[in-house]
Amino acid sequence: MNLQALTNNFAIPGALSFSASDTGLIRADITTPACTAEIYLHGAHLTAWQPTDQKPVLFLSERTPLAEGKAIRGGVPIIFPWFGPRTSTPESPRTDGPAHGFARTSPWTLAFAALAGDDMHLTFTLGPNEASRALGYDAFQLAFELTLGRELGMKLTVANQGTAPMRFEEALHTYFTVSDAAAIAINGLANTEFIDKTDNFQIKTQLEPTLHLTNQTDRLYLNTATTVTLDDPGFKRRIIVAKSNSNSSVVWNPWSTLSAKMADMTPDNWRSMTCIETVNAAENNIQLAPSQAHTMEAHITVESLK
Repeated sequence: MNLQALTNNFAIPGALSFSASDTGLIRADITTPACTAEIYLHGAHLTAWQPTDQKPVLFLSERTPLAEGKAIRGGVPIIFPWFGPRTSTPESPRTDGPAHGFARTSPWTLAFAALAGDDMHLTFTLGPNEASRALGYDAFQLAFELTLGRELGMKLTVANQGTAPMRFEEALHTYFTVSDAAAIAINGLANTEFIDKTDNFQIKTQLEPTLHLTNQTDRLYLNTATTVTLDDPGFKRRIIVAKSNSNSSVVWNPWSTLSAKMADMTPDNWRSMTCIETVNAAENNIQLAPSQAHTMEAHITVESLK
């Protein structure tokens, strides 16, 4: 659907409009009494959400390419059908394909838009396309439902429309803006096993009650459905990440060592961001029977830190 068709079918005067970037990517722009937000149809990628009278909640790298076929660095990338590099499964020996799957670089379709009170409700959908079929995925449907207001609700639904079980991994790879990554405190993951991707994928247990970042961090926490909080004393706020039907969580920060090597980040970007991700991956992958659907949800709120 082109820019004019989107405007004709979904625009809400004063609340929802559509524009195009210099590279031609179409974006939905939301302005309500409760928040402002931006979502690209490329990847159904939420790149900005800012409740009224709050600082921006999501981080977006100023160096990210906004281009067809390229992943956007920041916001909320939708990860499907594998997390990280593709690995072989009992159903398929294939290991080809882009990191984190094809959903985040595919063109999605806006299927629904409505303003209810001060909350904007949007639904984006994705079905099989040329890229997914080339990778062996031709019998699925995705729906991404957003509720944008003082709080942020995200629901990712995967439906198996094939005749065989479908195994997949998924994530809402959320980048949060922070005042200083070296000063934040992350709670909710104590005594939880995690895969440490910075240490040869060793399985460890977080023994400390609160996680303070001191170097490059890439942890896939397993078998946890708990709410995670991020306390940011510099911004005097707490970000609360609640979830359902998600049994993994990820905490990621590239620190200066990796940030300096990334073409789509500045050397200092690590300090102003940290990812807390809602995930089903590794041993928590999903096996979905034919004609069944699975919905993973994340619910994000921001409150003042006393």
